[in-house]
Amino acid sequence: MRGDSIFLVGPMGAGKTTIGKKLAEQRGLRFIDSDHEIEARTGVDIAFIFEKEGESGFRKREQHAIEDLTTERGIVLATGGGAVLMPENRTHLKSRGFVVYLHASVSQQFTRVERSDNRPLLAHGDRRETLTRLFAERDPLYREVADLVLDTDGKNAKQLAREIELAVMAAGA
Repeated sequence: MRGDSIFLVGPMGAGKTTIGKKLAEQRGLRFIDSDHEIEARTGVDIAFIFEKEGESGFRKREQHAIEDLTTERGIVLATGGGAVLMPENRTHLKSRGFVVYLHASVSQQFTRVERSDNRPLLAHGDRRETLTRLFAERDPLYREVADLVLDTDGKNAKQLAREIELAVMAAGA
């Protein structure tokens, strides 16, 4: 098995952070959120990076963070929704840990993020339309890297963390 880390991928609103924290607690691993790590490294929030450097500037910072974080052992890593866009990130994720795609319908994503004001990609335009477009672009990439695809609709974090735990154990991780 590649390493002893679990990497969570999926769209915003899929529950990567919530489920990741629960899973790390269950497995006795350290939890890391790549977006929070980027904020800690830069001293500013993601929205500020998007504002000053655009999405491409943020993606470069994200690429460096993913490259570093995926070398850590014994972690549960929640990645940002767009982490799979960079081929290098997909390579690192796939080769360095057990990757779980937390699949969430656009309706569920919308419900979970509709009141959020810290999502730069949703700052302008119709949120549901943006979520639909992002899902269409990214779903194949999430599936490309995933060792496990889990549907999160209608399930709670504890239940999903347990499903991941069982799948990881079955895979010998």
